[in-house]
Amino acid sequence: MRTTLTVTTAAALALPLTVGALPAGADEPPAPQAPAALDEDRASVSRAVADAVAEAERQAQARTFSAPSDAPAARGEVQDALDRALADTAAGVPVGVVGRVDAPGLHWSGADGTRRLDGRGPAHPQDRFRAASNTKMMVSTLVLQEVEQGTWTLDTPVVDVVPEAAAVVPDAYEDDVTLELLLTHRSGLPDHLTALAASRMADTEDYDEFFDVLGEEYTTADHLAAMDDQPWLFEPGTDASYSNAGYVLLGLALEHATGQSVERLLEKRVFAPAGMRHSAYPDDPGYRGPFLREAAYTGGLGAGWYPLDGFDPSLFGSAGAVTSTTADLQRFTEALVTGDLLAPETVTDVLTPRTVGSQTLPDYGLGVYRLPDPCEEGAWLYGHDGASFGTLSITLTSPDAERQVTVALTGRDLTTLESDLNTALVPALLATC
Repeated sequence: MRTTLTVTTAAALALPLTVGALPAGADEPPAPQAPAALDEDRASVSRAVADAVAEAERQAQARTFSAPSDAPAARGEVQDALDRALADTAAGVPVGVVGRVDAPGLHWSGADGTRRLDGRGPAHPQDRFRAASNTKMMVSTLVLQEVEQGTWTLDTPVVDVVPEAAAVVPDAYEDDVTLELLLTHRSGLPDHLTALAASRMADTEDYDEFFDVLGEEYTTADHLAAMDDQPWLFEPGTDASYSNAGYVLLGLALEHATGQSVERLLEKRVFAPAGMRHSAYPDDPGYRGPFLREAAYTGGLGAGWYPLDGFDPSLFGSAGAVTSTTADLQRFTEALVTGDLLAPETVTDVLTPRTVGSQTLPDYGLGVYRLPDPCEEGAWLYGHDGASFGTLSITLTSPDAERQVTVALTGRDLTTLESDLNTALVPALLATC
């Protein structure tokens, strides 16, 4: 039976594919417009993570037992709490969940639930998952490596590096849309992923068709055409709005400058030096190795569960195609903040936020954002989250990488904009205090 997606449920599901009403006097329907509900979903993930940090801070202030580094009994108590948190997460909608916490006196990893929607295969701590927008930290690292080598500067206009971008960037802004503005989501370039998927659909209200087109291949030309269909949001540098499109252009900039694919660049200049042995940048559907397979839950609004085994990562590209593990993500953030991938002064620049006080973004630097450290007043944790249609994840680190937290789940509940991640994330943050 065909299932449909109404305007109301589109916003709730972060799948805003319904074409707007036909303007008076228009002969043709407008191109599908996407950014509002995707921004709503982006803001929801950010709010949920911020809420987790605030709750961890409240619990840390009220806690009376010793820190894990001080007493074996306390360490065991914390590990038990972390195990229970994963079990509680998997007892809800999520299918599988993995977590990792590293802090002085505590090194814990765990898993609960199953790898597959059909219940086959228990989840394991080392399982891979789709890291989604955590990819942005890695692509930013590649961009900053090129800056260090003198290939370009952060002030270089993207049209100077990616000639195809001239068809996307308004003429008036060609000198203003710089690599830095793309890295920090302040260019005004709207997100394009919903329009990209909608361009393949005959009926943008059909759930089943939507999940079908997620399995199709999307070329660079497809991405650029979807970007060109979207109205520019604001004058460059005057506001902030999360844009996957900006990171697709940054990936093109890297390929033009180096003559190598983003996949190869990540393998040589990020994965290998950081010791990320179980990470990849796939461009085809399918899974490599033990994997938490993606699934989306739509409740009664769609056909219930949708397995996403056929999802094609070309839809995300350099904005979110990386697959990884909790251990590998922590190897990356440690290598980043401690200067193994970039010079110390560049790391400082990466971690310096440009969007303090934004209503839709956390304090966002160059592909990395910061959150208040719930354990130490005035201190910060740095990292990113990843939200694909079937997976949620987040990885955070202290500036010295002595305290790190990573949590990921598959079986994402799309019936609500709230995050299931916090059931596991709050205890994980608290465990580092």
